[in-house]
Amino acid sequence: MEEQQPERVRLQRPGEIMGTVMELLGGDRFRVDCNDGKVRICRIPGKLRKKVWIRPNDVVLVEPWVAQGDARGDLVWRYTGTQVLWLKKQGYIKQ
Repeated sequence: MEEQQPERVRLQRPGEIMGTVMELLGGDRFRVDCNDGKVRICRIPGKLRKKVWIRPNDVVLVEPWVAQGDARGDLVWRYTGTQVLWLKKQGYIKQ
């Protein structure tokens, strides 16, 4: 059997960091543990707010802010379960 690959997996672009949602803070804010070792409070920008549902343990892409970049950022993408498995197999995410 041929292994199915997700149709489209968005990879990190320059200036973006992968992370895992730790907890929901209310409003449109989340605490995210980023792969660079920092914990950031992130928000969902308006264009994604009504389209994407974020839950704890979701793998996301974070774009740190120019000001307060070590503490804050925007969520720019949420990976589905199939995409997370593919990223783990390819070595983009540490298991």
